[in-house]
Amino acid sequence: MRQFCPLVLAFAVLSGAGARAADLFGPAPVPVAQPAPFISEFRLGGFAHDPWSPESGSVDVNAEVLFAKPFTLSTPLANAFVPRPHIGATINTQGDTSVAYAGLSWTFDFTSRVFFEGTLGGALNNGTAGPVTPVGRSAMGCHASFRESASLGFRLTEAISLMGTVEHMSNAGICSDNRGLTNVGMRLGYSF
Repeated sequence: MRQFCPLVLAFAVLSGAGARAADLFGPAPVPVAQPAPFISEFRLGGFAHDPWSPESGSVDVNAEVLFAKPFTLSTPLANAFVPRPHIGATINTQGDTSVAYAGLSWTFDFTSRVFFEGTLGGALNNGTAGPVTPVGRSAMGCHASFRESASLGFRLTEAISLMGTVEHMSNAGICSDNRGLTNVGMRLGYSF
C-alpha cells in the first residue's frame, strides 16, 4: 500500500506537468463565439404630439425595442445597409392619437459618436377613422398606416445615446382622409 501512494503521486505530478507543457507549446485555445443578444437596444423618450395639427398641445411617451441584425456583412459601410427590426409605441398622455408600430431601422455612423438613423414600417393607431372627425382630433382616415422616422443621434457612452427624432404616420391616401400624424422629440437609447 505504501509503494502505491508514491506511484500515484508521481503519476499525478508528471501528468500535470505534461498538461502545462502542452499548454505552453500547443495551439492557443479557440475562443468560443458568444451569441449576439436577441435585443440590441431599448429606447425611451418624449415627443411633442403633432404640433401642427388639431391635436397639438400634448405630450407623447415613446418606447422602442430594436432587435439584433439578422446577419452582418464584412465592411462597416455594407453592414450599415443591413437593417435592425424594431417594435415600439408612441402613447399620448392626454387621450389623443396613440400608435403601435413595427418596421426596419438603418443606422449610419458619421463618426464613432454621431449617427443618423432612418426607419420604415407600418403602424396601427387609435385615432379618428370614421366619416365624422370630432373637434380637436386629427382625421387619420383609417387605423392602419405607414410609419417612417429619422433620428440624429450622439453616443454619450458606448452603451447610451441621445437622439432627436421626427416620426410620421400616414395612410398614403389609401383611405378617404389622410391627415397623418407627425411627432418630434428626444429619446435616450441603451445598447446591450
